[in-house]
Amino acid sequence: MHTATLPAGFPAPATIERAYDQADLNRAIQAYRFFFPTVSGLAMVKGNEPVGLVDNRVFGQLDTQPRHVGFTLNSDTPYGPIPLDLRDGPMVIELPAGPLICVALDLNQRWVADMGLPGPDAGRGGKHLLLPPGYEGEIPDGYHAARATTYRVIAGVRSLPVGGDVEAAMARIATIRVHPLHADADWAPPTFVNFSDRDQDTTPLRWETTLEFWRALHEVIDTEPRLDEFRILYGELAALGIACGKPFAPDERMTRILEQAAVTGNEQMRVQAFADRRPDRVVWPDRQWEWAALRFEDGDFYADGYLDVDAREKWFFQAIASSPAMFRRGAGAGSVYWLGLRDASGAYLDGSQSYRLRVPLPVPGKLFWSVTVYDAVTRSQIRTEQGHAALRSLFELADADDSGHVDLLFGPHAPGGQTDAWIRTIPNRGWFVYFRVYGPETSSFDGSWKPGDFELL
Repeated sequence: MHTATLPAGFPAPATIERAYDQADLNRAIQAYRFFFPTVSGLAMVKGNEPVGLVDNRVFGQLDTQPRHVGFTLNSDTPYGPIPLDLRDGPMVIELPAGPLICVALDLNQRWVADMGLPGPDAGRGGKHLLLPPGYEGEIPDGYHAARATTYRVIAGVRSLPVGGDVEAAMARIATIRVHPLHADADWAPPTFVNFSDRDQDTTPLRWETTLEFWRALHEVIDTEPRLDEFRILYGELAALGIACGKPFAPDERMTRILEQAAVTGNEQMRVQAFADRRPDRVVWPDRQWEWAALRFEDGDFYADGYLDVDAREKWFFQAIASSPAMFRRGAGAGSVYWLGLRDASGAYLDGSQSYRLRVPLPVPGKLFWSVTVYDAVTRSQIRTEQGHAALRSLFELADADDSGHVDLLFGPHAPGGQTDAWIRTIPNRGWFVYFRVYGPETSSFDGSWKPGDFELL
């Protein structure tokens, strides 16, 4: 007799238990990977609360440093987090003219709107109207309107430090006006707080391999509208006991499965992010550099007729936010990001070793460029006693000579005592970089310019 079934074709008792466990584990792993951006989005909302930000009322100014833990945040420009809740109606964001870049995302980190330089106002200033889900009211003239698919919206501003003037860039953030489309009599203008000197963590690191990942996901499922595009995935969650209007109360068996799925799903996403095998990841055939984002057609990872879940998962494991302006590859792109995580031999970058990265000058960007070092565990700026994690053309590299290139150094100790263009790394810890060019020119994309590979010293 076959061990899996009885003679009549029905499953044996042992088969039943094993099949259910396998099916639920498979469901949970797929759900983990798909909804990782959602849980990461909630982590941003939760991470803003301890530093004093309040939806619709108190916003932030941030000169980002390694003490601010966030997936591939950088210190190239100051940030201005603007948390919004649209349950009481549409909100208006009025941007002044100037070098501001702003994107609005829903809680699932789906793109809602670009504003400022990459938006319809193109940096000339404008009124942007964010509409809540299901809004059917009149949209007045004079606004750039966009509809959100969740009530909670994550709006993030970046203010360009023209000429290296960070103070002016920070001050520019506070000139943004935010208010309801229809304000009540008790409405008071929001305030901005500078929390650059405070620690912050806007990542799901504390949840991502535990049962708390699912508890956080249930919070979103239970409090936000459901999307038609996610209907099948909501069904997978419901089969796991995670559904709107029902308490999150897994039994001992389901707890074990969900915890295992969080560990396995996280491991799979780490492999996708840092051991990608897709041919289209390669930027230049003779270099180790990869595209940080594999899709560039839009801000939501749609290809021709399907959602590129692989590209979506790779991006959101190592980064936050997405928009069409971030991913364009060619004329008109606001920026380009390249991922570097291997040396010239193909080995992973090792915090115990020292490396040189030779960058030909000039770098083909109309604005500025930078190389930022990230901890492979936290996917956040590497945190050492050096206190910074980036080499930037507006700051550390502003006085680069005219020799035709600049050598950037990385390692646990400054090679030869050269500290001007050096970032300290952590021994026995992996690290990677994002090479960013703002206002990239054609040669950033056609192969006529490219940086060297990391060379082991």
